[in-house]
Amino acid sequence: MVDRPKLGVLALQGAFREHAEALRRLGADVIEVRLPVELIELDGLVIPGGESTTILRLARLYGLDDAIRSFSRPIFGTCAGMIVLDRAHLGLADLEVERNAYGRQLASFEAALELEGESDPFPGVFIRAPRISMVGQDVEVLAELDGAPVLLRDGRILVAAFHPELTDDGRVHERFLRLVADAVGNRHASTVPATRGSNGV
Repeated sequence: MVDRPKLGVLALQGAFREHAEALRRLGADVIEVRLPVELIELDGLVIPGGESTTILRLARLYGLDDAIRSFSRPIFGTCAGMIVLDRAHLGLADLEVERNAYGRQLASFEAALELEGESDPFPGVFIRAPRISMVGQDVEVLAELDGAPVLLRDGRILVAAFHPELTDDGRVHERFLRLVADAVGNRHASTVPATRGSNGV
């Protein structure tokens, strides 16, 4: 496992600087991603909140949509980033999302969220937040708001309907870093040659 994972934050539009700062506080090396070639050496990728239509349009323009579809490492999408990853768009997360379902900018709010496996609430910041309307059977719900899922994991994909990068609480980003660490450990383990027995096999 690497001590300092190399992570990318998609920097086409939205709150990418805040994600980068949150990850650096947790000890990661972070680059801003704007071109497909910048994905090659990454251990993980964050797709931030912003305007999903703009992010998708620019991703297509720069060839990043197909590059992200082919990216095999962990991905964390927040707010608009969650929309980008859903069934109707890049198709990497097995869920369906309604845009701006919690209201427009003036309806933004903060809510205390109970994270799966933790007793202390997390300050969820919701800004023009999307709502998850359909979840695949293998998707794990990690937090809810009024019975609706707002933090989920689908294998190597983590998604949030809120903005953890706008708080000083690093626990959601820590969950993503654990996904990255597990993936890096598995990659390294798969390259270690099998120990030979006394018969040379």
